[in-house]
Amino acid sequence: MRSNISTTFTFRQGGLALRSIVAGCTLLSLGTAGAHQAWLEQNAKEATLYFGEFGENLRETSPGLLDKFVQPVAQKISAKGNAPLAVAKSANGFPISGRAAKGESIVAEEPGYPVSERKDGDKVTRSIYVPAARLVTDFSQQAPVLTLDLVPTGQPVKGAVEVQAFYKGQPLPKAKVVIVTSAGWSQEHRTDAQGKLTAALPWKGTYVLELTHNDTTGGERNAEKYHRASYVTSLTLPQTAGLGALPASPPATPNK
Repeated sequence: MRSNISTTFTFRQGGLALRSIVAGCTLLSLGTAGAHQAWLEQNAKEATLYFGEFGENLRETSPGLLDKFVQPVAQKISAKGNAPLAVAKSANGFPISGRAAKGESIVAEEPGYPVSERKDGDKVTRSIYVPAARLVTDFSQQAPVLTLDLVPTGQPVKGAVEVQAFYKGQPLPKAKVVIVTSAGWSQEHRTDAQGKLTAALPWKGTYVLELTHNDTTGGERNAEKYHRASYVTSLTLPQTAGLGALPASPPATPNK
């Protein structure tokens, strides 16, 4: 773990940002997550896929931006293999017909988010956005499944977790990962040459780690050509040790 680096922790509560400087952490730069992400949460019955800003307690709704999702797909990953799960739609998310037990994982993605276009004179750039999410119940090792994936490595680190980023099954170096709590605290990291990073998780509770990657090689999806792909994948994981959990941010108003 890198040391002797000054870091800024940001808390956002009701629009107020409180900052403190701490030395000896791995943070490269800091801020709240700037773009929407999809993430998974689960209760005793089922998992649910949400879209919005986890750190701002913002869950987009239908009618609204949630309708940009065409039909998310999900599966459970366990020692028995990978099993598809049914995905429904509610007013503020997508309930999934299953949940992850200890050592298991649920992954979900939206493969049909609408293509966007940007014009610069006669030039038209077509872009796709690929939101995806993974939920784990502990820090045990997981194998990558999603096109862009972030998984625990299973290596024990006191008070922290080691994760590894993958793109198309290969380790992704220098990738941006933002760690967020429901209280609005966040840290920004970059993965090392092997796509790994070790992140401190100071408080008990749920953390969402957001991994982003842009690919400008172009391609074709659903018979539509594009020039640029923007992947955003989140990893939801629990921390059961540490300081008491921080209070969640007040619910934010969904966009229309």
